Amino acid sequence: MSAKEKILESYKPLIIIPVIVTILALAIVATHGLNEGIDLKGGSIATVQLEKSVSSGELESLIQSGTGIEDVSVSTSGKQATVELGGAADVVKFTNSVNGTATILSYRSVGPLLSAQALNQVYWALAFAFIFMSVTVFIVFRKIVPSLAVICSAFVDIVVAVGGMSLFGIPLSMASVGALLMLIGYSVDTDILLTTRVLKDREGTVNERAAGAFKTGITMTGAAIGAMAALYVITIVFIPSAKTLSEIAAVLILGLLADLMATWLMNLGLLRWYMEGHR
Repeated sequence: MSAKEKILESYKPLIIIPVIVTILALAIVATHGLNEGIDLKGGSIATVQLEKSVSSGELESLIQSGTGIEDVSVSTSGKQATVELGGAADVVKFTNSVNGTATILSYRSVGPLLSAQALNQVYWALAFAFIFMSVTVFIVFRKIVPSLAVICSAFVDIVVAVGGMSLFGIPLSMASVGALLMLIGYSVDTDILLTTRVLKDREGTVNERAAGAFKTGITMTGAAIGAMAALYVITIVFIPSAKTLSEIAAVLILGLLADLMATWLMNLGLLRWYMEGHR
């Protein structure tokens, strides 16, 4: 018996796996918390032109000792470096700390009031996106259990992705929030594909319809994961200063991996259970 056939036949015990992983992800977020990016927690971002060869670690140490701020992150790309400071830095102190090592090309600060407003907007954006997705799913299927299965699957994807962000130190930033919003769409498409095939198709058995959806869904998700993995490797290796792209790719990879589990273990299991009860 193939792995696909085992999933289709032994679906009830498999439903608990995404539930356990989701609980673990929530526990990780509760214990480790989430790092917030500069746009959300406030701080300063500077772009500098390096005047001599210096590593990211050495530049971080210079800035930490010169400004008195410990939360410093440096990413270099060729002769330029992007510096993120987690606190309100004095421009004069920052300039003196890199004097002789780098020239400041740009510098901007995000105050605590603006960052608090941005964080509030992030929560509203995620909430409204999830609510509108849920309403759309209910309108499309008009059945409570299948609709809830799709919504629960999307919820698992988001929670596991956020848990992965907490575990791997990916900051909650405008980039990662954008990735989470994209993930809602990415996760729902395979769930809608599966639910439509199982509920509305009339050809073949439930297992045969689910198997057809499985092949198409795995191809879709696998292609998306491959594209995001390529983007992540390229940005990390060749464009380290493009942190926005690497963060988006990392969050989407985490969420899409979770989607494989949520769609084909939980959503499929709930649909099979529902269909058996309506024979």
